[in-house]
Order: sequence, then C-alpha cells, then structure tokens
Amino acid sequence: MTLARRPLIVVGAVAALGLALSGCVAKSDVSSAGRLTVSSTADACTVSSGTATSGTLAFDVSNRGDEVTEFYLLAEDGIRIVGEVENVAPGASRTLTVVAQPGKYFTVCKPGMVGEGVGKGAFSVTGEKVAERGDDAEQKNKAVSLYAAFVKDQVGRLLPAAKTFAEAYRGGDDTAAKQQFPVVRSYYERIEPVADKLGTLDPRLDFRELDAKADGIDWTGFHRIEKDLWAPAPGAMNSDGTTPAAKDWTPSTPAERGVYADKLLADLQELYDHVHSDAFLKDLDAQGIAGISNGAISLLDEVANGKITGEEDWWSGTDLSDFAANVEGSKMAFSLVRDFADGKGAEGKKLVSQIDRGFSALEAELAVHGSLTDGFPPYSTVTETQKRDLTDLLNALAEPLSKLTGTILS
Repeated sequence: MTLARRPLIVVGAVAALGLALSGCVAKSDVSSAGRLTVSSTADACTVSSGTATSGTLAFDVSNRGDEVTEFYLLAEDGIRIVGEVENVAPGASRTLTVVAQPGKYFTVCKPGMVGEGVGKGAFSVTGEKVAERGDDAEQKNKAVSLYAAFVKDQVGRLLPAAKTFAEAYRGGDDTAAKQQFPVVRSYYERIEPVADKLGTLDPRLDFRELDAKADGIDWTGFHRIEKDLWAPAPGAMNSDGTTPAAKDWTPSTPAERGVYADKLLADLQELYDHVHSDAFLKDLDAQGIAGISNGAISLLDEVANGKITGEEDWWSGTDLSDFAANVEGSKMAFSLVRDFADGKGAEGKKLVSQIDRGFSALEAELAVHGSLTDGFPPYSTVTETQKRDLTDLLNALAEPLSKLTGTILS
C-alpha cells in the first residue's frame, strides 16, 4: 500500500447494539448483587459468578500471580472491549465498573499483558436495558478510552503471535508459517493505520514489493516474508500485470530469513511501545470522536484499494482475511460513535439504520466464503460475480458511512 492510501484513522471496540461504555461510576450505585470478585493467576481468571443483572457492575480484580495483569469484559464476539483494567501489579487489586446491558459477554485475564489471555469464560447479563448516564463530553471520553484499550489489546495479541510466526518462517517450517500468516495479519489489519502515525513504520511492515520499489525503500515486513512462503511459479506476474515476478527475485537464504524475521519483530515491538505511550493517548484525545468516525470509512477504503482487487496478499491469496478484519475494525469504529449519531434526530436515526443494514449485508456476504475463526479459501476461488457483489455491498455501505462524521458534529 502507498502512504497516500494510509490516512490516520481510529477504530472502535464496542458492539453496535446493547453495550454501554465503561467508565467511572459511584460506588454507591453498585448494589451488592452487582459486585463481583475476580482472581487472576498465571493460568486462570476466576470470576465469582458467570451471570449478573443489568445495571452497574463492579469487578474487584485481585492479582494473585507473579506478573502484572489485565482484566477484560468482552462483547459476544470475544474481540470488542466493553471494559478493562490494566497494570494490576502482583498482590494488588483494582476495580472495573461498567454499566452492563442485557446480553452475552466473556471475561478474560491477561497476565504479562500480552497474548490471548487466560481463563476466558462466558458471562451473561439478564434483565432490562438501563439508561446510560453522564454528559456528552464524558461519553466521548469513554469512547476514546475504549478505543485505546482495543488497540493495546490487539497489539498485545499481535506481538506473541508474530513471534511464533517469525520463528516458523526463520526455521523453514513453511507449512506452519503459512497457516499463521492470515491470523497474525488480522490483528494488524484491525489497527493497521495506527502504524502510519510513526512515519516509515507502516511501509516497513506492510508495503508490497512494487510500492517499496516505487518509494525507493528496502522491502521488508509481512509481504516480503509472504513471497518467500508462497514462491511465485515460473511465468507469474506481479500485481501490476506487466512485471515478471521472478525478475530480480531470489528466495531468501536461511540467514536472510533470520534477518527479515528479526526486522519484523523489531518493527512490531516499536508499534507495541508506541500504543503504550503517553504520546499515543494524547493523539487520541486530540482526534476525539471525529477521528473514530472518520476511521470507519477509512478502513473500508483499505478494502476498496487493495483487498477487493486481490492485490494486497498477491502471493498467499489471503485477501479475504484482511478484508474481514478491515470490515470488523470499521464496524467497531462505527459502534463507538453510533449513539452520538442516533441522538441527532430523525435524520441521525435514519443514517444509523442504513449503516446497520449495510454492515449486516456485507458481513453476510463475507460469511458465504468463511470467517476469521474458521479461515477463508484463497482469493483466486472468488468469482468475478462474487467480487462484484462484494464491491456493490461495500459501496452501498460507504455512501451513508461517509456522512457519519458530519452528522455527529452537527
């Protein structure tokens, strides 16, 4: 991808319906039935109950392990964050307070603050929907806070997954590396534009071969490794359709693979350090909900500019995984600001309804091919008719979504 096609955006972390943003709630608002205990250890995340009644809930988290830990309340998809507490030191306790709406959730702890976490368990909330309190500014701050939590969670999952992937590639276990490639990239694709804020970081991580040559930079990152793993067949062409893939190309030696693996991990560590810095949080505060809203359409642009054409993952054919991750990120961005648009009268409600339907239709069409959980077939199996159907649904969603920021700020 080129830098011109990588605008800075923000993606969200909350379901579009039925979830309240987490935040500070007075302790007096929490009934005895709404207070739960959480015990976090190296391999368990024990919650005192797997059910609760809708309203203000307080999770008292005690770290009984040897590493700093985090606790998350996740939406039903297991990705979107409803609330979280982080940096709970060994022996310390912290409290997560949320206004929980009826629905299905998951709880999970993350000792060491990296990886998928441990002790993931189902958590359900029954009862009636409750009203969210707080002024407009407070709700906007909560939206930004949840976005920050989402980004840190995704990068926290990305880094260890990338290490496993890089070691398989370095060691010549191409079968394992191929299986892991789309999974690792899905974490990156959900929060990909954050890297663009760091100058050359995104090009180092995610440029395709022709983009790197056009910009006169060394070609490294995901797609350099991708071409090693899916070596082009004799006579294959690059994505421009005119350049022979084998021109000036030789597979990496074992030593060169080690260099590319180390470079990938070093660049991802830079990304991890950035999203855990004060500068990242200050930047999010400056963008506010307008940045989140603009991010929804920008992620769809990522799909239109590379995934739908099959140019992004030219050698692996894993474009549908990137496609799905971008759409997921876009939907999460919209979900964080959905209520702000819905509160703008009849036109706002109409716009929200159109966007909801657009996401549902696009997700249903993607589901015909597979899922991020179960995997997708190679993009070469997608017919031209199916590509047109996906393009039409993408355009149908992008049109109302483009009006979202103006509606929110009106």
